[in-house]
Amino acid sequence: MLAFQNRWLRRIAGCLILGCVLLLVGYVFRAPLLTGLAEAWVVNDPVTKADAIVILGGGPETRPFAAAKLYRNGVAPMVIYTDVRPGPAEEMGITPPERELTRRILLSNGVPETAMTLIGTNVASTYDESRAVRTWVEKTGAKTIIIPTDPFHTRRVRWIFSKELRASKTDIHVVPINPVRDRADNWWRHEEGVTAFQNEIIKYVYYRFEY
Repeated sequence: MLAFQNRWLRRIAGCLILGCVLLLVGYVFRAPLLTGLAEAWVVNDPVTKADAIVILGGGPETRPFAAAKLYRNGVAPMVIYTDVRPGPAEEMGITPPERELTRRILLSNGVPETAMTLIGTNVASTYDESRAVRTWVEKTGAKTIIIPTDPFHTRRVRWIFSKELRASKTDIHVVPINPVRDRADNWWRHEEGVTAFQNEIIKYVYYRFEY
C-alpha cells in the first residue's frame, strides 16, 4: 500500500512540475504565441479591384476612413453603407445617426455623393448587413466587393457574407483595418483588445449555430 501511495505521489509531483514548466514556457513565449493566435484568426484577403467598398455599421471611427482611402486609391467606383438602427442618443437627437455621420466622413475624405449608396433599413447586426448587401448585389449584378473592418471581426464577416452571397457567386474580399487597440501583435496588452477578441470568438460560434 505504501509503495502504491508513493508511486501516485511521484506521478502527481511530476504532473505539477510539468504544469509549472508549461506555464513558464507559455509566459516566456507569450508574445509570439498570442500574436500567432491572432494572426491565424484574422482574415486578410488581397486588396483587388472591386465593384464596391462596403462599410459595415458599428465602427464610424475607423471603417468610413478606411473605405474612403480605398476609394481614393481607385479600388472601387462605389462605396455602400448601411442604414444602422439608431441608438438611444441618436433617437433623442443628441448625436447624428450613424448613416449621416458616415456620409459626412466620406464627403470630407474625398468620396463624392454620387459615389455613395445607402442600403438596408434599421440594420442591427452583421447578419442584417449581409442580407442588405445581398439584395443590393441581386439588383446591381456586382461581382466583387471589398469589406474593410476591424481585425477580429474579419472571420465572422467572411463566413456570413460568403454564406449569404453564395448564390450570386460574388467574390468577397475582407481586409483588416488594424486599429491600434486591435493590433495582432499587442492585443493582449490591454483590456479592449482582449475583450474584442473574446467577444468575436463567442459571436462567431453563435453565428455558426444560428445562421
